[in-house]
Amino acid sequence: MARFLAETVMVLHFTVLAFLLVGGFLAWRWRWVIYPHLAMGVWAVLSLSTPITCPITVWENHFRGLAGMPLLETGFIDHYIDGVWYPESASTLVQLVLGSIVIMSWIGFYAGGRAARRLSRC
Repeated sequence: MARFLAETVMVLHFTVLAFLLVGGFLAWRWRWVIYPHLAMGVWAVLSLSTPITCPITVWENHFRGLAGMPLLETGFIDHYIDGVWYPESASTLVQLVLGSIVIMSWIGFYAGGRAARRLSRC
C-alpha cells in the first residue's frame, strides 16, 4: 500500500507541475483558476530561489520510506525531470522558457479580462 501511495503522490506532483504550466491558459476560460495558479507561481519562484522543501516531495519520501524504496535525495524535479527530459546543463534555459510561457498566459488572462470589460460596456 505504501508503494501505491508513493506512486500516487508522484503522479499528483506531475499533475501539479502540469497545472503550473497550463493553469494560466485554463484561467482564460475559467477565470477563478487564476487564483490557485498565481499561488502556484509564487510557490514555484520561492522553491527555485530558496532552499524550501516541497511538501509533496515530503509526502512522497514518507511513503517511499514506508515502502522500503530509496528516498528522493535531490528533490522531485532533480530526480524525475532534470537530466531525464533534458540535459541538466539546460536547466536554467528550460526554467526561463517555462516561466515565460506562464507569464504569457497571465498576460493573455489580463488582456482577455480587459477586452471582456470593454465589450460589456458597449
